[in-house]
Amino acid sequence: MTKTRRHTQEYKDAAIQTIARDLLGIETLDTRKSDSLDFHDLAVWSIREALAAAFEAGRQTSR
Repeated sequence: MTKTRRHTQEYKDAAIQTIARDLLGIETLDTRKSDSLDFHDLAVWSIREALAAAFEAGRQTSR
């Protein structure tokens, strides 16, 4: 993997983790094999905000 590609992957992973934690209140995206830890009830406005943040993060990477 090239340095640029690795940097892009690291940015993507960090952005996803940040969005999950800060906007959706999900501590980790790792599978923990427990319904109470792996499934979350989320408000549609939270999902909309997270999707908008993901879109913007993708837009920033394409620059």
